[in-house]
Amino acid sequence: MSLFSADPTLAPYLALILFGFLPSEIWRALAVVVARRIDEDSELFLFVRSVATVLLVGVVVKIVLLPSRELSVAPVWARGGALAVAAAAFFATRRSVFAAIVAGEAVVIFSVWWWAR
Repeated sequence: MSLFSADPTLAPYLALILFGFLPSEIWRALAVVVARRIDEDSELFLFVRSVATVLLVGVVVKIVLLPSRELSVAPVWARGGALAVAAAAFFATRRSVFAAIVAGEAVVIFSVWWWAR
């Protein structure tokens, strides 16, 4: 008798919890404990923050310049414009990531709608 034989319809959900959610939650809980002792002005923390920022910028540039499937419908000028509007919204709203995402998505959606007319 396997773990998934009780109710086969629940097998994907159980696998998701066991192999997706729980392993990442352990690391998140450990990060909360460790993060309390980190000095935000330390050289190591500044280095890690810089590396994370550069990786994020790389992913965003890849998405804008080499889009996959549905995003490739939007012309490159629309994706670049959305990036510029998102950056402007980010700084205009006192560094609100949510505002930047909403503004960027609105520009992409509007430009695809406009382009398809």
